[in-house]
Amino acid sequence: MMDHNLQSQRTVNPWYPFDGPGEWSLTKFLVENLTQTQIDQFLKLEWFQMRERPAFKSKDKLFFYLDLLPGCGPKWQCTEFRLKGYESEQPIYLIWRDALEVAKQLFANPVYANHMCYDPHKVYNRTEREFGEFWTTDDAWMMQDQLPPGATIVPIIMASDKTPVTRHTGRLEMHSLFLTIGNIQSDCCAAFMPTPTFLISLNYQTLLQSRLWHRCIDFVTANLKVAVGVGEFMDLCDRVDPWNLHPFITEVKKLHLSGVHLLYWRNWRFANPAKFLTPEVLHVLHKFFFDHVLKWIKEVMGLELDMRFRSQHKHVSIRHFGSGVLHVKQMTGREHRDIQCTIVPTLWGATSPDFLRAVRAMINFIYLTQNPIHTATSIHAMTSALSGFHAFKDTIIVAEARRGKCGVKDDFDIPKLELMQNFTHAILNVGSLMQWSADVSERLLITHCKHPFEKTSRQKDFVKQIARILDWEEAIRLFDLYTLLSLASTAASSQSTHDPLINAVITEDDEVAATETDPALAWISCINAEAQKHLHGPRPVHNHFLKGIVSDDAKVAFNVTLNPNRKCLTIPDLQSLYGVSDFLEIFGTFLMMSGHADLYAQLSQLVFDIWFKFHIQLHSTFHERTIMPSQVVQADPPSEQFPRGHCDVVLVGESDRNMRPFVAQVRAVFQPTMKRYSSVEVPVFLNQVFVLVQPFTFVEDDPEPLMCMWRVQRSLNINPSQPRYGERLAIIVPLTDIIHAAELIPVYEGPLSKDVQSNVSLELFDECFLNNFADKEMYHALAVALDG
Repeated sequence: MMDHNLQSQRTVNPWYPFDGPGEWSLTKFLVENLTQTQIDQFLKLEWFQMRERPAFKSKDKLFFYLDLLPGCGPKWQCTEFRLKGYESEQPIYLIWRDALEVAKQLFANPVYANHMCYDPHKVYNRTEREFGEFWTTDDAWMMQDQLPPGATIVPIIMASDKTPVTRHTGRLEMHSLFLTIGNIQSDCCAAFMPTPTFLISLNYQTLLQSRLWHRCIDFVTANLKVAVGVGEFMDLCDRVDPWNLHPFITEVKKLHLSGVHLLYWRNWRFANPAKFLTPEVLHVLHKFFFDHVLKWIKEVMGLELDMRFRSQHKHVSIRHFGSGVLHVKQMTGREHRDIQCTIVPTLWGATSPDFLRAVRAMINFIYLTQNPIHTATSIHAMTSALSGFHAFKDTIIVAEARRGKCGVKDDFDIPKLELMQNFTHAILNVGSLMQWSADVSERLLITHCKHPFEKTSRQKDFVKQIARILDWEEAIRLFDLYTLLSLASTAASSQSTHDPLINAVITEDDEVAATETDPALAWISCINAEAQKHLHGPRPVHNHFLKGIVSDDAKVAFNVTLNPNRKCLTIPDLQSLYGVSDFLEIFGTFLMMSGHADLYAQLSQLVFDIWFKFHIQLHSTFHERTIMPSQVVQADPPSEQFPRGHCDVVLVGESDRNMRPFVAQVRAVFQPTMKRYSSVEVPVFLNQVFVLVQPFTFVEDDPEPLMCMWRVQRSLNINPSQPRYGERLAIIVPLTDIIHAAELIPVYEGPLSKDVQSNVSLELFDECFLNNFADKEMYHALAVALDG
């Protein structure tokens, strides 16, 4: 950009040819949100007659200015295609960029300088080798060994999916192609491939569209193949002309082949479809669960399934199925995952034991497969879980739960289930499957594909309009970054003799290493934190370890708001708010057990600040440097909607870490403080946040054998001298003794009463299962936390 012919004007005005940030923000808004016709209509409004007009008076002038912006990245192009001997209803246009140039742009981007990986490496956890990113696999070492000294692997990662790009009319569908390199974490759109209708029998439409798809990718990636070294390809179509479809299809069906003879990877070095076509978690596992496992459960449980889902306790940020799941015909991947979190304990008492074992084994397999890091132990556990499903799957047939259009089915001929056998092999070849998840590309279909097509005028030059719009959008993104860095560099240069952008990269590296956020946004946040708010992208995880309340071992951080929900409540007020008449006695017992009985006399002088919730944050169990998003723990007092309060569950670890943690329901969050205008200070020990909890005890030392979950029951007050003898026990612990948010699912015994609603379900059941499927981190952390 610094070599651009207008750079001299930008030393005075970084936004040139626009007169400043205001006009530049107006330009972005118009281009990103309006069609060309709407831009012209906007600029002709009478509103401008009374106000200063922007430098551009029409859309043509606006787009002329955009063409003057420096740097546009690889240019978008339009190329017309024809398939030999076959005509289509409309001309076939490929909208594309050179994949090699896209890869070069990503590789050379200085924003990713501290986030690049160049060499294969092996990681060990004690004596076990870990398989995480591609660079930790044997395939990466094999490829690197075949390269000359000084060369590095640049893994090309591509994702493609078909999506409609016009609404209501036009019937236009495109195959988008997203491309990134395995050295960094970023994505770019490289092509839009058409899905035409050919003037031929419907029997051959899919075959011709598949051939066109391969030809388009072959075209887009041609220079990439040259760069990596072209291999030899043996033509297997000498006997039958592949363009004479009828006899050719007859032959390929005998071999169970698709009929696409010019596969795009045929001459791409190291491209082995048995390896690079990785199992995909979203469409294989989660879709299998929804299409099959959930249907089997619906057949067995019927309306009872909805009753139980509706009754479960509501958590912040977790989908609560208040209307049940029986009526839902289509769900997102997020909803599939939310159902998986509670489906196993929901089955208790409603199915045969072996049916439950089969479902539990499959959920175990789904969870273990999503590990970001694998070892020989975790791979063995994953394989054992899948074997467990196959060992008990016959009970699904016995229950007549597997059904098709013609009634009950007695087989498991399910392609997705067969594909699961390949997961272990795939992990050893390409690393953790989560890095290849389609969640990213599914999101990009919405954010990168449909928007440009909505801003065209649908004229004859429709395809060229698309290419121009995509170029303008790329120019806007790059110019945004240029102006941001230009201003930050100018400001920092006046304060330092060092290169400000290099300093920013060094500073940013520490932050990204701790939060695993988007490298570009993290870099920008160090240069200009205010500007980051106006940029699109995932936000960094808020780090409560920096300014929050941190546990003694620095493994857990907490956050409460600066302004409590209730301030300066007296003990009678607090007891009335929560319906805890013996709060003073409970606090006295806590002080005595903590060795601070001398402070009991001062309690009458104290008032209390109250919070109705707090945040808890932990490090990942897989990446100790990664901080997980915080979770909300609610402690709402009784109300009309929640007669006994709306209170979540946590795991509490004793101050003596050698003690086994216990489960508790949080009833109140408070901090003692002195009355206003008091000259006395709060004792040091009391100057912290405490929680009033009702603990649970484990029914057995080991998990329940069938569920493989710990069964817990309410702890009762067994002291006859206490006024609440025989009632639920309540104790006070410091907030910092909490080690994890948790979830309890009631132990359902028989059909559920209609009176059991989500606002009281935890209060009506004295026995519950500690749900180790609540989230992926809980699934892996629970065994560690409770094995003490």
